[in-house]
Formats: sequence, structure tokens, C-alpha cells
Amino acid sequence: MRLFVGDDWAEDHHDIELMDMAGRRLAKARLPEGVAGMARLHAMLGEQLGEADDEDVEVLVGIETDRGPWVAALVAAGYTVLAVNPLQAARFRDRLGVSGAKSDAGDAHVLADMVRTHAHELRPVAGDSTEAEAVKVVARTHKTLIWERTRHTQRLRHALRDYFPAALIAFEDLDAADTLELLAKAPTPAQAARLTTAQISGALKRARRKNVAEKAVAVQAALRAEHLGQPEILTSAYAASVQALIAVLTVLNTQVKALQRQVETHFGQHPAAEIILSQPGLGPVLGARVLAEFGDDSARYISAKARKNYAGTSPITRASGRKKVALARFVHNDRLIDALMTQAFAALKASPGARAYYDRQRARGAGHNAALRQLANRLVGILHGCLKTGTLYDETTAWSHHAENVAA
Repeated sequence: MRLFVGDDWAEDHHDIELMDMAGRRLAKARLPEGVAGMARLHAMLGEQLGEADDEDVEVLVGIETDRGPWVAALVAAGYTVLAVNPLQAARFRDRLGVSGAKSDAGDAHVLADMVRTHAHELRPVAGDSTEAEAVKVVARTHKTLIWERTRHTQRLRHALRDYFPAALIAFEDLDAADTLELLAKAPTPAQAARLTTAQISGALKRARRKNVAEKAVAVQAALRAEHLGQPEILTSAYAASVQALIAVLTVLNTQVKALQRQVETHFGQHPAAEIILSQPGLGPVLGARVLAEFGDDSARYISAKARKNYAGTSPITRASGRKKVALARFVHNDRLIDALMTQAFAALKASPGARAYYDRQRARGAGHNAALRQLANRLVGILHGCLKTGTLYDETTAWSHHAENVAA
């Protein structure tokens, strides 16, 4: 016996619909988030199953998320949880009606019907280990903070450009510790012009810069050079804004470093860490991001192609009539593709085989990004093979069919 559950979730409640194999609605309800809601869901299913043998029962749940305590509880209860992409659900909704009407209860019906008819084409929630989930938590937060630091650094750059252009000439890295210290101490052009070489040198030394004396003179000269400015009252307003951005960036720098240690610690405890670190271009932080996004469920990717498709590195084909083109996938996991492209770029120096493969793509006329994406695709396949067989990366084995290119 099979039952199909559509679960349209929100932060504080779930709209549920139960459906049988014939597509008949058996029950529907709005359940609260948490233990009480989960207990009511179990009771609803129990009423429909009656005295049926557990071995003969399969419950398939369609929900537009793959994480959180609610999903974990569904998996722990033995239900098959199918994570439905919201884009897939939206397209399926259009098949059931063209009026454009939408409701939470209606979405639950769509999800239930979707898992009833297309369960074979949907991806079950991965059975990742708690160790991998822990890596995912800290790795994602670490990357999010880095993205936030980049955004705030750009905001700082835009503000300085509008009222203090000399600072952009004096300081190369706006999010560096010495830059933030000096800007916090002298956020206006007039205050910065009064900074002494001793003050500048002190900040550079605390940031562990090299050639301190030479750099201090250059920074002071840039800050004292003539530049266009703003009226005093406007400069004061900009300075207040810049000091707020500096405070945020200082905290972000501290937390990025603290979380990096957590990422390295959790990643180092995972059984697959040694294999992942053996791959060219992957260190502890980048390796942790790759593990976090791929997960460690050994049954999730049935082949290297499946892993490449999930990664978004493999191309898609669009064919119509006599026209056939291969294009990059535009729907992908942004965090994963970012990590894999970074790995591919780093592998150009770390692996002669990777460099030869990249050069071969460029010789065929591929641009830098396209060649790098193809290299990333190849590296995903190599990683898949290493993880499946439990072996470390070997340069000769990985690129044996490109040996003549490497030798050349």
C-alpha cells in the first residue's frame, strides 16, 4: 500500500494533503510546526493505514525543502521524503490548471499529485551523515560571512569614492586590518592628512605587513595629495557612515577567522577528508565546501555523470531540427559551482594534467570560463571515482589518457 503526502511548508505551519494511488484525496489539514504537528501527521497516516503491515506500506512525502527538524523527523519516521524544487512544483501546478489561482492547500495538492505520478523522477532527501551536516552548517555560514564582507567592502569603496578618493589610492585592500584601523582613526580627508608615519607604521606592523617604512611613506603621501572633496557637513555625514561600515567589517573579519577554524576542525574529522584533500586545488576550506554541498550519502550519485549533473558543471543540450548546441547550465547550486570553479583555477598550478586539459580546451577555441568549467567537470568525475573506490588522487591515473599532452 502506498500513500502520497503533499506538504506545503511555512515557518509556523504545514498544509498537508494525503492522496491514494488513484489520486483521491483522503484527508487534508493545516498542522502546526513542531512536535504537535508531527504527532498529528502520524495520526492522520495511521487512520488511513489501519492495521496494514508496516512492511507493505510506503509513504512518500513531497516537500519543497530538504533540511530542518521537520524533514529530519519525516526521514526518521521511515517515510520517503522527496525534495521538490519550487520551479518544478510551479511548472506542475500549471499543468493542473491555467487560471493562475494559488493557495497553500492547493500547493499541498500539487505536491501530493506530483509524488504520486512522478516519484521516479524526483530526488529523495540525501541520507548524509551528521558529520557531513555539521561540515555543511559551518562551511555555509563561513562562505556567507565572506560574501557579506565583500558586499560591505563594496559599500565602503563606493562611499570613499564619493567623498574621500585619496583613501582608494592609499589603501589597496579596504577590508584589511591596517586599512580599517587607519580609516577608523581618520575617517575624513583632513584627519587622514594629519596622520604621521609613526601612526601608519604602527598599523602596518600590527597587520604584519612587509616593507613597513616604505609603505608608510607611500600611504602618507597619497593621503596628503590634493583631491576633489565635499562640503564639510557632507563629509561629516559620510565619515559617520564609513565608521559604521568599518565596525561591521571588523566584526566580520573576526568571525570569518573564527569560523574558518571550525570549518577545518569539522572537516578534518570526516572520513572522506583525506581523499578530498588529495584532489588538486582543494585545501581544508574549499574541500569542506565541496563535501558540504555534495554530501556523503554513498547512494546519492549512481554515476559520475549524475554527480556532474548535480554539480552543474556538465553542459545541457538544446536541439531543434538541424540545430544542436551545448550550453552551460544556468540552474545550479551557486555555492557548489563557486567552489568547483575555484578548485579548477587552483588546479592549473597544482596539476600538470589539469593544466594540459585546460590548454587543450583553449586550443579548440573555448574561452577561459568555458575551458575552466570543462576542467571542473573533469575534476568532479575524478573526485567521484576516488570516493567510490576509496582511493587517493593519483596524477598519472587521473590523466593517463592525456599523457602525451602532459609530456608535450
